[in-house]
Amino acid sequence: MRTTHCPSPRSFVLDSVIGQVNTILKQLYGKAYTASPAQSNVTAITFAGTVVGQLFFGYISDHYSRKWALMASTIILIIFAALSAGSYGAGGSLGGMLAALTAWRFLLGIGIGGEYPAGSVACAESTGELKSGHRNRWFIMFTNVQIDAGSILSTLVPMILVLICTEDHLRLVWRLSLGLGVIPPLSLLYLRLKLDEPEEFKRETMKNTKTPWFLVLKFYWLRLAVVSLIWFIYDFSAYSFSIYSTQWISIILGDDTSLWKSFGWGTLVNAFYLPGAIAGAYISDWIGPRRALYIFVFLQGCVGFLMAGLYGVLDKPSNVAGFVVIYG
Repeated sequence: MRTTHCPSPRSFVLDSVIGQVNTILKQLYGKAYTASPAQSNVTAITFAGTVVGQLFFGYISDHYSRKWALMASTIILIIFAALSAGSYGAGGSLGGMLAALTAWRFLLGIGIGGEYPAGSVACAESTGELKSGHRNRWFIMFTNVQIDAGSILSTLVPMILVLICTEDHLRLVWRLSLGLGVIPPLSLLYLRLKLDEPEEFKRETMKNTKTPWFLVLKFYWLRLAVVSLIWFIYDFSAYSFSIYSTQWISIILGDDTSLWKSFGWGTLVNAFYLPGAIAGAYISDWIGPRRALYIFVFLQGCVGFLMAGLYGVLDKPSNVAGFVVIYG
């Protein structure tokens, strides 16, 4: 069975939804939560797990199998998304519950990390078989656009749950927000079981080879350093913008604003990602991915400076729409 390998929106749903969960936990538990290390641990620990997952599954997907690396990461996502939703402390203690949530989020991050080397590389190999002038757009459609769709869902789902359950049942809302993240990976489990390895992987598999790391670094260190630096700078801003967008909006709107409105504005912020990703998919084929990259990174920096300069005007409830447009 020939199927395109690609990451689904689910990993970013599971990743970014913690921003909304963090906002809910602050409202539920107040200083007992915000004054503890748990506030930073719960939101940040997933990234530590993601790094571990990227390194581990990167080796597995290169030397053994793209397909089974994806299967393993999918199963990890299902298990630890469910356990995160059911986090419980001994005797019902808040500290124990937050410690359990932190542990499950770290292990969930390992599954999220497995998506990057296994899914993205396999997708690149599959789209590499397409004719020139169309490859970049389809690769971006099946990777970045899916990630951005997941980012939208990560704020939309909690907003809908708050409207359904009301703010009197926020404990149910945050657990459902995490628990519903089980559905996307479950829906793709069978499809991934039927995946074939990409043709390029079959031809150039590293199963029986030893990577000459010294030669790799000798000839490619500059390119690797430049690409790594670009990704570090981009992820440093993009992930923090996505995860903390709802908190920024809540600060601007004030404590008296309904939680669903904060999540709604956050959803609109994330919705701005999709047009850029879709347009970039086609532009990268027209002018080349390298040129598209530095043009849009430069424009993003310009908008960032604009937002910083206008923040004194934008940080008012009456101007929240302007903040959302520029932030998005």
